[in-house]
Amino acid sequence: MEIIFEFLFSFLGEFVLQVLGEVFVEVGLHSLAEPFRKEPRPWLAAVGYVVFGAVIGGLSLLVFPHHLVASKGLRVANAALSPIVAGLSMAAMGAWRARRGQAVLRIDRFAYGYVFALAFGLVRFWFAQ
Repeated sequence: MEIIFEFLFSFLGEFVLQVLGEVFVEVGLHSLAEPFRKEPRPWLAAVGYVVFGAVIGGLSLLVFPHHLVASKGLRVANAALSPIVAGLSMAAMGAWRARRGQAVLRIDRFAYGYVFALAFGLVRFWFAQ
């Protein structure tokens, strides 16, 4: 039973770190994007989100230097699944913002949320102790 709880909490911890990173970036981008309404090219935005995700993932290592998921196999599963769930969460947040008439940024879409979380997760996967 303890193994199940450890499994659930470790996945939840990695997921929460990725979503919190995306939320912080989203809040920062909403504040920075207001003066600049000209839309960048989609591929350039994707590259930017990969860079942001990697940087935030690296910064998270300063706070949480160890893997939150103990087993190597579970870390691989986490690296594959958490970005999908984080991307879906950002898409849901974007839909919620759109329904309320608020500005929707690119990170509020699945693909951009996914690439951000993937870069974040891969940095943690490779460099955490």
